[in-house]
Order: sequence, then C-alpha cells, then structure tokens
Amino acid sequence: MFDFPRPARVVALPGTGSDADFARRAFGPASTARGLDFLAVEPDPRRVVASCRAGLEQAAGAGPILAAGISLGAAIALEWAAEHPDRVVGIVAALPAWTGPDTAACPAALSAAATAAQLRADGLAVVLARMRASSPRWLADALTQSWRAQWPHLPAALDEAADYKWPDADRLATLAPPLVVVTAVDDPVHPPEVAEDWTALAPRSHLCRITLDELGADPAILGHTGIGAFG
Repeated sequence: MFDFPRPARVVALPGTGSDADFARRAFGPASTARGLDFLAVEPDPRRVVASCRAGLEQAAGAGPILAAGISLGAAIALEWAAEHPDRVVGIVAALPAWTGPDTAACPAALSAAATAAQLRADGLAVVLARMRASSPRWLADALTQSWRAQWPHLPAALDEAADYKWPDADRLATLAPPLVVVTAVDDPVHPPEVAEDWTALAPRSHLCRITLDELGADPAILGHTGIGAFG
C-alpha cells in the first residue's frame, strides 16, 4: 500500500483505561510475523499522555518507528508523529473517536468522564460489576485487568482522557507520514465516520474496516490489518 522503510521498532499505545497487555495482543503478533522489534507502552495513570509520549520518544532513539495506537493511543501517536515526521515511518490509528478539540459530544470522552465520576462515587468493585454486566466478555476481561492495575489513580486517568483534545482537521491535512486507519464499522464509541474523516483529510492514508466481533475474537486483527496495509 505504501513504501515502507523498515522501522527500528513498532511502538503501540493502548486506549483509555487500557494497558500494555491489550496493545501487545493487538499489534505484537503482526510485528513478530514481520520480524519487527516491538514495544507496547504501559501508560502511567497519573500522567497518561506524557508517559505515552515518553515511550514513543525513547523508542525512537534507536531509529524511526512505526507508531501505532488504539483510540486515545491513536490520537497521541498521530500527534507525536506529526510533530516528529523524521522519526516515524508510518502510523496505524485504530478506532479513532473524534476530530478536533471540541469533545462535548464525543462518545468516548463522555464515557470516560462518566466512568470517572461513578468510580469516585461508588468505588471500583461496584463499577467493575456494572461494566461487566453491560460489556462483551472480551472487553470486560481486558478492562477488569487494566482498571484494577490502575486503581486508585484510574479516575484521574479517565478524566485526563476525557479532557484530551483530539487532532483537528488542519493537523490531519498536513500530516507527512503515511497513515493507516482501522475502524470497527459497528462501534458506537468510535464511530466509523470519524475514521472516514481522518482518511479523507490525511494526504497519504488508507482505511481498513473490521467488526467488533472480529476484534473480540482476536485483538491481533488490529495489527494484521493495520500493519499489513503497509505491505
């Protein structure tokens, strides 16, 4: 799909409230299959964005990287790559949730803020039980693991995610590195229309479509689809 110089490493960032384990399961198998060095960044819930950016910065010290991310991680990876175009060979943005700084109607931001408020009011055990009752098993298991690990800093981490200003149209339109966007066509929290907008705006871009059932069956579909689009 694109000319793809071999990256020094694939660096993967997880989404809001998620962890390095899920990012590893999403992008690690595709990296291994291609003989690429791989790093999944573990976000610090006390400084989510800064710790993710630090992981990208440190990894790029060995040479240009392929920056990959899921949801919030996709936005952070794209912003960092746009600021350091000479330090990346490409970007995989999986499940983008919004475009621009006005997130008042962003489903992912609203969900993060609401969950943070519930955690402060009701505690981790009650909110975990509520989440598990309303989520697919694969997602519930993944979030149970990461939420427990990030407690008691989880509410602050979710508030930070809710306040994050997503890449705007100008940022996308001037993006130099090639971009592959992966969307789940039936995901209401990460609307496919957002992925379509990102792809339409970015000069060198490609859109891949999956379903939530496919993602739940094997998170590695994000890497096989996204990294695979680079050839």
